[in-house]
Amino acid sequence: MKDYHVNVFYSEEDGGYIADIPDLECCSAFGETAFAALQEVEKAKAAWLAAAKAARKPIPKPRYRPAIYQFAPA
Repeated sequence: MKDYHVNVFYSEEDGGYIADIPDLECCSAFGETAFAALQEVEKAKAAWLAAAKAARKPIPKPRYRPAIYQFAPA
């Protein structure tokens, strides 16, 4: 099974990095660095999946695919 896609971005408002998993609704985490946010979202993912299993809720398969950007040479 492939893993879930993770977005990591800097938030000026929060003064740190946010990592989120689009396939898992409301699954996100904060970190002072991008790496810290990624570590925290892995913990959030584990908790999200455990809670869904405990509640017998459906767990979505990884399906999100990020856009591939190509830049034309200048």
